[in-house]
Amino acid sequence: MGRKSQGWRPKKILLVIAGGIALVAGAVPALAAGDTSVPVTVGSPPGPFSQNKQNEPALAVDASRPNILVAGANEEIDMEACNAGDPTTSGLTARDCLGPAACTAHSGPIGTLPRYYEAGLASDGDPAVAFGPQPGANGTFSWANGSRLYYANLTSNLNAKRSETFKGFEAIAVSRTDDVAGAAAGNNNAWKAPVVISKQSSTVFSDKEQVWADNAASSPFFGNVYVCDAAFRGQEKSRNAAPAPLVFVRSTDGGETWTQRQLSGAANNSNNNPPDGCSIRTDSLGVVYVFGMGTGPNGQTGELLARSFDGGQTFEPFRFLFPVVRPGVFDPALGRPVMDGIAGARVDLAAAPSVDIANGAPSGAGATNELLINWADGAGGLNNEKSLVRYSMDQGQTWLGPITASANPDRPFYTAISISPSGQDAYLVYDAYLAPYQATTTTARPMQAVVKHADIGAGGAPAAFVELNRGASGDARGSSQNGLTAEFFGDYVYTVATNDYGSAVWNDVRNGGDCPKIDAYRAAVEGGPAAPRPAPGTDCPANFGNTDIYGGSYPDPTP
Repeated sequence: MGRKSQGWRPKKILLVIAGGIALVAGAVPALAAGDTSVPVTVGSPPGPFSQNKQNEPALAVDASRPNILVAGANEEIDMEACNAGDPTTSGLTARDCLGPAACTAHSGPIGTLPRYYEAGLASDGDPAVAFGPQPGANGTFSWANGSRLYYANLTSNLNAKRSETFKGFEAIAVSRTDDVAGAAAGNNNAWKAPVVISKQSSTVFSDKEQVWADNAASSPFFGNVYVCDAAFRGQEKSRNAAPAPLVFVRSTDGGETWTQRQLSGAANNSNNNPPDGCSIRTDSLGVVYVFGMGTGPNGQTGELLARSFDGGQTFEPFRFLFPVVRPGVFDPALGRPVMDGIAGARVDLAAAPSVDIANGAPSGAGATNELLINWADGAGGLNNEKSLVRYSMDQGQTWLGPITASANPDRPFYTAISISPSGQDAYLVYDAYLAPYQATTTTARPMQAVVKHADIGAGGAPAAFVELNRGASGDARGSSQNGLTAEFFGDYVYTVATNDYGSAVWNDVRNGGDCPKIDAYRAAVEGGPAAPRPAPGTDCPANFGNTDIYGGSYPDPTP
């Protein structure tokens, strides 16, 4: 879980900043609305592959200026086209390397996070974004000083030498800006230099990080910044033994310096999986909540929680909250679970917790501190997956529910939830397959995104989730790993909530094109009739592999 698949190549990170409720399209959506979503960025081209790939979006709202949204995504616009040199391989180079001649990477304008090249680094993937207050000259945090955006992501050494800048295979780095307008305009100087925050050794692959800033002024730890991630140890050397403790990193000085502690054991085997797919939130009192999915009593898989009451200095042990059932079936060729069919997109973290809290930010006044947790669950069996929600009103001690947020024919595989600071509204988004699992690659695999809203009732219970938007459908077969052997959407969708509106971003394949020769090749990899590996640039439609980030913002339908 959390391991990179074969055929994976490092990706870049994209930043999009929206002023106002910039993704709103039209009036308040009606029940079961059509699609009013828009592309989050227009920078990704429809072709060639793999420059046309975007995935794994992240989203944050500035609590002190809730008209400001920031989205991040994995973006491959700066990679070479597959027809540059050998048309059956792909790798890293510049976006102007369109073939057919081979070329080498070179410096030049990029469409991704700046100042990594100068630090001997490459920004890779798993974007995570959060807003917090700026520190003042005396180190005291205040929203009056302005807002600071934190952008965490995986990072690798720029060149092949593993110890050029840090040891190991992948590290976690954090970029920061106090000038979101300048960053949106492409001013590299708006960004501070990235800081590598993970402790690295020669075997460490840091993965699946999340970032959060304590954003309620009522908290005694207001302004602290927290990151969690899984520290895989040795997975690139042996897939038979890959201990992966969940680690927690914090900064009390606005991201200048960081300290790390291990929150879970390192064992990772058939009997014990440490928490992965982590999420962090803070309440109005400064309590830090770290969630993950891992092993509980009797080997059960479930959601786990560790809490800190001193600003992340010490933690309670992880506590098993309740069991979940990971959706999907194991695909032996891919080596990971899938839901839509053979050679499908991985769904390793479909049951990982998406969490949000009504902490009253930016002031913390009037906070209910209600926690919502959301995941995709396979307890109903293959083809009956659900997006489920539980809630807690007592700092995560007890959890009520589950509540089913999805409806047939949707089969959610990545899902996310948010709650307004006042605790009155919940917003939910999921990507869903619309057809049953398929044992062949010859028929379409429709998928689309759905955005929903629920009022929070007495006692904290979300009411029925009402549909706000249903995205345009696309064929999942039109997505692809860079190695071509399977589909790919990454591991995340995201939503945020204010007291006036909710916003969501998701992976979208409406503009992608299916490639019959790729379908045949994938079937061959799965044990079917032999088929040669195609060259996407010459054997496929121009829009094969084209996945985008779409999103929307939706006014509270029941103000």
